[in-house]
Amino acid sequence: MYRKELTYYFSTPIAYVVIGLYLLTISLFLWVIPGEWNVIDAGYADVNGLFALSPWLLMLLCPALTMRLFSDEKQSGMWDLLLSKRVSVSRMVWGKYLAAWTLTAVSIVPCVVHYIVVYQIAEPAGNVDGGAFAGSMVGLLLLSAAFTAIGLLASSWSSNQIVSFLCGAVTCFAMYWLTLQEHFNSLARGVIDLRDVVFFVSVAVVCVLLTMLVVSRKK
Repeated sequence: MYRKELTYYFSTPIAYVVIGLYLLTISLFLWVIPGEWNVIDAGYADVNGLFALSPWLLMLLCPALTMRLFSDEKQSGMWDLLLSKRVSVSRMVWGKYLAAWTLTAVSIVPCVVHYIVVYQIAEPAGNVDGGAFAGSMVGLLLLSAAFTAIGLLASSWSSNQIVSFLCGAVTCFAMYWLTLQEHFNSLARGVIDLRDVVFFVSVAVVCVLLTMLVVSRKK
C-alpha cells in the first residue's frame, strides 16, 4: 500500500507540483519578495522566515495531499477490490499515511539549501545558529506528521475531495493555533525536548487510529 500510494504521487504531476510550489514560495519570500522574512532586507544571518511561513503552508499542503486518499479508491472501484483482497484496515491506513508524510518530508528537506547559503554569506562565515535551525527542522517534520494525520482523518469523513480538504485545513489551523504552535516554537529554540516530540507523535498516532475506526465502520 505504501509503494502503491508513493508510486501514484510520483507518476502524476501531484508530487512535482506540490514540492515545486512549496519550495518556490519559500524561496521567493526569503530572497526575492521584500519584507520582514527577506534574508537580505533583514540583515541577519538566519532563515527564520522559513519557519514562520512553513507551518501555514503545510496547513494547506498536507490536506491537499491527503484529500484524495479515500475518495479516489471509492470513485475508481479500487475500494471494492481492496475489500475483496481482505487488505487489513491498519495496513491500508498506515500505508496511505506514510506515503503522504514521505512526500511532505521530501518537500521540507531541500530547505537545508537555504541554511547552507546563509551559512556561507554570513559575516564571518558560519555565524549562524545551527542548533536553532536543526531544532526547527525537526519541529517542521513532526508538525507535518501531525498535519498529515489530521488530513488523513478528514479524508476518511467524506468522499468529496473539496470537503475533505476544507475540513483538514480548518482542523489543522485550529490544532496549530490551540496547541501545536506552542510545541513547535519550543523545538525552534534549538532544544529537542522529549515532551514536544511525544506530543507530536501522539497527535499523529491518535489521528491515524481514529481514521482506522472511521474506515472500519464504513467497511
